[in-house]
Amino acid sequence: MTDNNRNTILAVILSGLVLLGWQYFFNIPQMEKQRAAEIAARSQTANPAQPTPQPGAAPQAGAPTPSVAPAPAQTAAAAPILSREAALAAAPRVKIDTPRLAGSISLKGARIDDISLNQYRETVDPTSRAIELFSPSGSAHPYYAEFGWVAAAGSNVKVPDHTTLWTQEGSGSLTPTSPVVLRYDNGEGLTFRRTISVDERYLFTMKDEVSNIGNAPVTLYPFALISRHGAPQVAGYYILHEGLVGYLGDQGLQEYGYAKIDEAKTVNFKVTNGWLGITDKYWASALLPDTSAQLQARFSSNLANNVRTYQTDYLLDPQMIPIGGTGTANTRLFAGAKEAGVVGINFPGLGLGGYNKSLGLNHFDLMIDWGWFYFITKPMFVALDFFFHLVGNFGVSILLVTVLIKLLFLPLANKSYASMAKMKAIQPQLMALKDRYPDDKAKQQQEMMEIYRREKINPVAGCLPVLLQIPVFFSLYKVLFVTIEMRHAPFFGWIQDLSAADPTNVFNLFGLIPYDPTHIPVLGYYLALGIWPIIMGITMWVQMKLNPAPPDPTQQMIFAWMPLIFTFMLASFPAGLVIYWAWNNLLSVVQQGYIMRRNGVKIELWDNIRSSFSKKKKKTT
Repeated sequence: MTDNNRNTILAVILSGLVLLGWQYFFNIPQMEKQRAAEIAARSQTANPAQPTPQPGAAPQAGAPTPSVAPAPAQTAAAAPILSREAALAAAPRVKIDTPRLAGSISLKGARIDDISLNQYRETVDPTSRAIELFSPSGSAHPYYAEFGWVAAAGSNVKVPDHTTLWTQEGSGSLTPTSPVVLRYDNGEGLTFRRTISVDERYLFTMKDEVSNIGNAPVTLYPFALISRHGAPQVAGYYILHEGLVGYLGDQGLQEYGYAKIDEAKTVNFKVTNGWLGITDKYWASALLPDTSAQLQARFSSNLANNVRTYQTDYLLDPQMIPIGGTGTANTRLFAGAKEAGVVGINFPGLGLGGYNKSLGLNHFDLMIDWGWFYFITKPMFVALDFFFHLVGNFGVSILLVTVLIKLLFLPLANKSYASMAKMKAIQPQLMALKDRYPDDKAKQQQEMMEIYRREKINPVAGCLPVLLQIPVFFSLYKVLFVTIEMRHAPFFGWIQDLSAADPTNVFNLFGLIPYDPTHIPVLGYYLALGIWPIIMGITMWVQMKLNPAPPDPTQQMIFAWMPLIFTFMLASFPAGLVIYWAWNNLLSVVQQGYIMRRNGVKIELWDNIRSSFSKKKKKTT
């Protein structure tokens, strides 16, 4: 066995070990972690904590102001977990009815704790359940928003809390054209009145008023909170943030994943012009106070009765309400899908304003995790979205954007392919060097570089097409992964979700055999090989055959195996990304063939393909 053959075999073995190692030490533990989190969430039997405002020390000079803190959890015996339907029926409610939202407001505590997203389903099946964002206390996974007032520390003023039963003035549902008004009288001279309105998308606006007809002035602090009970299941990818998030004044973007806030317990901020909330991959909720308001904001994680409660909240400056006077506080709540056109895109020259622009918010567009390379990712999304509105199909939009990118990089690619054409033209000279200096590698390299210099060839120019694909590949992957517009976006035929992997599989004969090979331990991850990954691998192999073969046998072997390795590696990637790669390869073949012909180089594509399937003749001495 020659050294070259031995090195080739070792390279292939090591590549396989790296892939298996990644699968065994990273991917499988990640999936097991997610399964464990799911099981733990299902097995919770304690009723989660009820985060309610509780005062701190008296508001004297230099003393701390009240805070919004969770109350102790109840025992499992006192309040067992209820079904969502039973939890909703436990209190009177006001219905929410908008084109995009369905749900209700609980009159007990005046919480917004029941929201479903009408336009989004659990699966690609349009009859599957709508996405449930908020859930009431008492259910398996409470998630809600609460607003109100906190009394000054040491005060015995009675303010409404999560147990208070409000009454609705009038009747009817909350719709974009009909706000609802809730009222509570504490029986001690204070009347609390809350007006809630909602737009046609995902924005709630709250106006809280307190009228004082008592016998003494009172001091109250407006507050707002979003509370989520139990650690939710997350995607677990480093390129995506899920957890507590906010843009807090001059402190900028603050992101705390669930594990990070568990460790920190509590993080406090004192800022102006901020917003804060909780984000999932596609959905989010956020408190949007007035941009001029000074906030005592907080991220927190609390553990009670083995149940984690994650909370984002803020407290505003106190208001002294005199006898016969009225105090007022305004705030907003975003609760819905992270649509770019709704949230907003803040990027020079790109216009999708959304709430970020219309409300004058501070970088609310960062609710979508565009990543460090946002300057590539955002334009990529805008281009895809533009063509989608023209053709009505995101898959076709990907094809058109790929053509546009090809045209954009045409001058660089032409230089690269021209250099590769020259490389192919000098192949006989390079092969002659091996015969002339069979045992002198240094002399071969020296003469080879002299040929490159004489023919004005850059030997690394052929890498440019691949290097140019890297930022495009990453930005498209990011867009497919994080933007909800790509979720369940169909192409044609069997591709019903461009953000998911190709559902077909060659190892079960594309569904003819009733067996899923991806369930095989360790190796199953690499047995998800659909039709589009195979098409991508073929186009990559054809492109390789168009290029001049490297003079080194080891390099030849590596390049020969590369299309097959990439086929298996990309098989589990989003189908939209695989379609892009296949289409890009096809365009590259056409472009490279044209440039080679223009440079007078013979195109030996079919000869190279035929030679790949023919047996090599053994050399005889």
